[in-house]
Amino acid sequence: MTEPQVTGRRKALWDAFCHNQKITENSSPLFDTDHESIVRVRQVGKTLSRSILSRSESMEARVIAETNILLKDIEHNNEQYDGLIYMMFTRQNDDVIPLYIGKAESKGRSNPVSANIKDVARVKDKFARWGDNYQYHIGDLSASVLPGHDARYVTLKYQHWAESLFVSYPAERPQLKQDIWFWCKAWNKNNTGIWPEFGPIRLTFLEYLLIGVASSLFPETLLNREGHSRV
Repeated sequence: MTEPQVTGRRKALWDAFCHNQKITENSSPLFDTDHESIVRVRQVGKTLSRSILSRSESMEARVIAETNILLKDIEHNNEQYDGLIYMMFTRQNDDVIPLYIGKAESKGRSNPVSANIKDVARVKDKFARWGDNYQYHIGDLSASVLPGHDARYVTLKYQHWAESLFVSYPAERPQLKQDIWFWCKAWNKNNTGIWPEFGPIRLTFLEYLLIGVASSLFPETLLNREGHSRV
């Protein structure tokens, strides 16, 4: 195949996966914003209060619903689900333009239920990797976007996120450059992934393939570093 043919094949695979998974139909705004696309800010922490970017209610409801599928699977010992696949993205017409692809596995390294998906309806510190704590997406992104965070928690990775998502940072009233969407799904190990020839695939391999295809198609916008083709 020529390079344009290879690119065309990958684009067809990406579009088919997004269509089959109904990603645009089953997505939510990632952030809680006002009419000027300014993300609402809230305070967390009992002893040392800090400012945190607010997730949208529909995004939180989506995460809770999908993690409940995982928890019920574990409770009944069915072992059909590996965990949660998720994507942060923008839209261009009918196209899904990925910004970040990741996963939250059902089981922990030493525990039958991963702390990332446990009790997410009540506790938002981890929240399937999108939690308020540092070392989680919202917590670390907030450290770069919002003033007042300890400089130890401002990382290059989330500065890249901030530059991609926001008009300027740090800012008291952080404004998005464009609408940011979020999709997630409890991944059944019998589901077919982005490459139909592989048939049913596990969550870890799905994440690897999605990042690989997305990095070749959207090298300027994809924020993943692991598995990314660029330096």
